[in-house]
Amino acid sequence: MAEQNNQNTQQELSEILRIRRDKLKTLQEEGRNPFEITKFDVSHHAQEVKDNFDAMEGTEVTLGGRLMSKRGMGKVSFCDLQDKSGRIQIYARKDEMDEEVYNHFKKYDIGDIVGVKGEVFRTQRGEMSIRAKEITLLSKSLQPLPEKFHGLQDKEIRYRQRYVDLIVNPESKRNFEIRSKFVAYLRRYLDNMGFMEVETPVLSPIAGGANARPFITHHNAQDIDMYMRIATELHLKRLIVGGMERVYEVGRIFRNEGMDTKHNPEFTTCELYQAFTNLDGMMDILEGILSGAAQEILGTYQVNWLGNEIDLTPAWKRQTMADAVKEVTGADFMACEGDDEAGVALAKSVGVDMDGVDKKWGNALYETFDQKVEETLIQPTFITMYPVEVSPLAKRSPSDPHLTERYEMFICGCEMGNAFSELNDPIDQYERFKAQAEKRAKGDEEADMMDDDFVLALEYGMPPTGGLGFGIDRCAMMLCGTDSIRDVILFPTMKPLD
Repeated sequence: MAEQNNQNTQQELSEILRIRRDKLKTLQEEGRNPFEITKFDVSHHAQEVKDNFDAMEGTEVTLGGRLMSKRGMGKVSFCDLQDKSGRIQIYARKDEMDEEVYNHFKKYDIGDIVGVKGEVFRTQRGEMSIRAKEITLLSKSLQPLPEKFHGLQDKEIRYRQRYVDLIVNPESKRNFEIRSKFVAYLRRYLDNMGFMEVETPVLSPIAGGANARPFITHHNAQDIDMYMRIATELHLKRLIVGGMERVYEVGRIFRNEGMDTKHNPEFTTCELYQAFTNLDGMMDILEGILSGAAQEILGTYQVNWLGNEIDLTPAWKRQTMADAVKEVTGADFMACEGDDEAGVALAKSVGVDMDGVDKKWGNALYETFDQKVEETLIQPTFITMYPVEVSPLAKRSPSDPHLTERYEMFICGCEMGNAFSELNDPIDQYERFKAQAEKRAKGDEEADMMDDDFVLALEYGMPPTGGLGFGIDRCAMMLCGTDSIRDVILFPTMKPLD
């Protein structure tokens, strides 16, 4: 029965496609090819008319948009026109229009794009509408839209055919409007703090600034392999050396890694660097950006994300990694600080899997946090003082050489930002790059590469600097309340169809 229904559906679709193409052919033969029209002057949009209806009633306007529904009653027809702002009803009456234009309009299909010239008025039922005088077909839709009561529900198809998703699912459009507003707020926030937006290379002979597997491409003219960037960090810090003092970049990042609801191979980050400040300054900035954006865009500090009520009111919790681990697991890593054997044993004693992990005290602390604590951090929390072993670009703590002045901020168990008091000692940086290069030589494809030029830059002198990086996509997920990164990336990476 299911197979028979599917065959019937396919036959109906084929018939609809044939009819729509036949209509287009007729239009072209009659010299009314809509695809030859190059311009239509739009004076207003649907929501603008609704918001200012009392002042605009009786005014002549022109609107352009897509027909989303049609209801005919003999000599009177109603349709819903959708433009970028929303929908408004179009009222078309045969004896108030050119009869030929009205008859042509009656043959238009749902999905067609039209231009409407008419008068703002309210119907007898009180519906704010446009009384059409002229309706012009601007583009013929050859594909039917999804059935109106169910829309486009299949997420796989929604991601592949985002253009259809945006037409029929208002919540998808809302997500991308929120994302756009967030990026605009972010830029305004940093610009007002005296930061300068810059651009750095996407292609580089070295992949650095993060622990991630890069995409490799080839430059034909120079006959060299190049890497698509996995972070913007090292180039931005070169600018701090050059005296720019406050710089940021909103840019695309590429990592050749797995995909899930929180990760896409290409994504957008904001990285910023400020001279003469430290980790505390970076906490204040991230807290200010996210809480301020929520208040401006959503009108509240309260958001619902991943089934949790999140409070973004400023003054977020700040806790060291060791304290967070002790609070959740009872394991006190500071009691055996620097003792590799004792640290690994302590991690294993609370059920941490250390297979394949370099058996260092710092790695044991980090793995315990990663496996046991991270998922418990629901409300905004800054976790500080990361081990040196997992923080090759962060400055060591002056009070504890085993730890660095680094934080990650978590909400709903998700990492939302990563920041350092930046390492500016070129000798220490060289040794850490060297250790990373050794790990890479042993097969760790995510380890940093040696960047001699960056070390050279540090030798010229970089002031004490705070640095912060965070994912635009994940922030958008939180503000939109979505559970998949694909809901906030217009065209997420998808496996090609056969």
